[in-house]
Parts: sequence; structure tokens; C-alpha cells
Amino acid sequence: MKAATSVCLVFLVLALAACKPAAPEATPSKLPATTQAKPEPAADGNETGVQIREKTADQPALSVPTVAGKTFDLAEHRGQWVVVNFWATWCGPCLKEMPELSALDAMRQDVQVIGLAYEDIELADMQAFLKEHPVVYPIAIVDVMAPPADFATPRGLPMTYLIAPDGKVAKEFAGPVTASMIEELIADSRAKAAERG
Repeated sequence: MKAATSVCLVFLVLALAACKPAAPEATPSKLPATTQAKPEPAADGNETGVQIREKTADQPALSVPTVAGKTFDLAEHRGQWVVVNFWATWCGPCLKEMPELSALDAMRQDVQVIGLAYEDIELADMQAFLKEHPVVYPIAIVDVMAPPADFATPRGLPMTYLIAPDGKVAKEFAGPVTASMIEELIADSRAKAAERG
């Protein structure tokens, strides 16, 4: 009887050990998009080759070729609110905000969105991706080694800037944005302008 009990205990221990979750594999994984770190410059200079900028210009310039073969020039959109959205195809929060940004761009004549794909991706791959995830606003692929000179180097994605009609940065968003967040800022800005004027 005692031997049978010992055998049962051994089987019970083995069965419990088999139910224990396996240790996670040691494969590299992406950090959540809003915490995705970018290379930092070394103490004696930037050994990564990435041109790191700490600050966005108050009135940034931006002229980039789009995947549709046109050029997006921020200066041509004075008088409009412009949403400059740094994103990537692998970034879950970025993909989640794309339909809202597309709807915002489509619904409002006073708002223009530009998507800056901040990743190393071939044009054909991006065009294929956009067939699966269509948006109405232009998309440009940004060189991660030399991002747009007037914008701070994104430390995480998504990173979004709301540019006012006068060309100045009205707000910087680290992390996902919604159409209602942007519309609220525009409404607040107009209300303040009305109070002053």
C-alpha cells in the first residue's frame, strides 16, 4: 500500500511538472510601440550613424516624396491644420490609429494628415502593405538614418505633431492619438483665438 502511494505521488509530481508553463524562448521581441527605444549616441559621438535630434523646430519644414510618387511639402498646407504622424508597419498602436486619422483627413477640409513611415522598408513592400491597410492621406517612407531635419528623432512610435495653420507646432503627442483628441485641440485653439480677437 505504501509503495502504491509512493508511485502515485511520483506520477502526481511529474504531471504537475508537465503543466508548468515553459520558459519563454530567448528570441528578440519588439518593445511596445510607445516604448520602442531608438539608438542613443555614444559618449564620444554618434557611432550608430543615426542623426539624432533632440528638439523639433518651432516652425518645422518638411518636404518628402510619397509612396504615390508625389511630393508632400508642409509649406504648401499653410492655412490648414497638419497632422504629422511618425509610424511603422510593425507598430500595433500605429495601425490602430490609422483608420481614425484617415477618417479625420477625409471629413475635414481644414485638416491634412501625412504619415511618415519610420522604418527600413522597400517601396514595393509599403505599397503592398497599404493595399491591406488603405488610408486617404499621403504616406512617405522616412530614412531612419537621416530623419526629417526639423523634427526630433522619434524615441518611440507612434509620435505625432499637430501643426497649426501658421506652420507652428501646436502640440506633440508621444503615443497613440485619436481624431477626437486632435479635434478638441483645434476647437480649443479657435476658442482662444476668438477670445483674443
